[in-house]
Amino acid sequence: MKVFKFGGASIKSAAAIKNMCEIIRSHANEKLLVVVSAMGKTTNALEAILAAKKNKGTAEEEIQSLLKYHIAICNELFESDHIIFAIVDAIFDELTNELHQSYHYSQLYDQVVSKGELLSSNIIAAYLEQCTTPTRWIDAREYIRTDSNYRGGRIDWRLTEELILHDIARMAEGYVLITQGFIGKSDTHFTTTLGREGSDFSAAIFAYCLNATSVTVWKDVPGILNADPKLIPEAILFNELPYKEAAEMTYYGASVIHPKTIKPLANKSIPLYVKSFDHPDEPGTIIHNCELKDLPPTIIIKDNQCLVSFKVIDYTFVNEDNLSLIFKKLSKVDLKINIMQNSAISFSIVVDYEVTKLERLVEALRDHFDIRYNTGLKLITVKNYAQTILDKYRTDQKILLEQISRNNYRALVAP
Repeated sequence: MKVFKFGGASIKSAAAIKNMCEIIRSHANEKLLVVVSAMGKTTNALEAILAAKKNKGTAEEEIQSLLKYHIAICNELFESDHIIFAIVDAIFDELTNELHQSYHYSQLYDQVVSKGELLSSNIIAAYLEQCTTPTRWIDAREYIRTDSNYRGGRIDWRLTEELILHDIARMAEGYVLITQGFIGKSDTHFTTTLGREGSDFSAAIFAYCLNATSVTVWKDVPGILNADPKLIPEAILFNELPYKEAAEMTYYGASVIHPKTIKPLANKSIPLYVKSFDHPDEPGTIIHNCELKDLPPTIIIKDNQCLVSFKVIDYTFVNEDNLSLIFKKLSKVDLKINIMQNSAISFSIVVDYEVTKLERLVEALRDHFDIRYNTGLKLITVKNYAQTILDKYRTDQKILLEQISRNNYRALVAP
């Protein structure tokens, strides 16, 4: 069985959905499980609905705008009496009902934001069926099981594999399977999400459990490039990459693949293809077991970074007890360190700037450290750097923190 994953950009309009379905139909003679994200910027719109509900007490205007977006797409794909309109209305009724529940924010977030994938997968399954492609819609939440860590559910691999192996392969006999990325179900039977942009990870989970022959992620780029072409026009395409190199790129912030995607595929040597949905016949990039020498430099730029410095109040040295306390609190508030550096009496970290989490961290540690932080920063990582590139990124930059190792150069810069 093959696993395909289509992101929001590949299904953002009726024309895009038709293109996606053509790609699927060209592989319809193979066993195929298709994982889809929410359409276009739907996840952002659902987050805006949550924000409006919190700030204004109502989100009716935002809900109606998102409903109109999905109805407009359906109007281009289906006759007015098609059952899909009733399905879309029912999902929006569920959305409205969820907004009136007294869940804590992270739990509410998952119940609300998950509606995007439920909408897109139902619409796509209905359109494929209309195009005479035998299709089955399946609910990912019945197969991908997690703990109750909302907004970042941890996978119960034993139960998930058992459920997927039980009937997914059988259900695929003669049918294309359409399911959702990004979502699962907790042990308390609430919807959970796997972290922002988690649909790639969903595809890897299904592939791992099914021993799939391959995973293909369809993107709006020709494959994996050594830099963001919007920032660096001369970026070049990798024809292939080893799992390790791809994993390191995602760790440092490359956004083409979700960071958790590589590990389950590498563990079973399942190749991962990254291809363009606009040019499906082009080879793209394959990530697999291979050895490559003299890889070109990869440039990864992360915006919205925050430098946090902890200084010991009584001028004692930063020791293992201090570090243990900081790491424990970082884990508790779910902040990931992007880079760290220490001196005798201070310890500095760079994290993605998430206001609520940062405030919780500062509150938890303010009695132990003098804490200062800077926001609006940019983290530049150059893997496999050459001196000429190093010179370029050191010129005319206000560098706040810098690290150089044998293969990698990293610099935190102010605007």
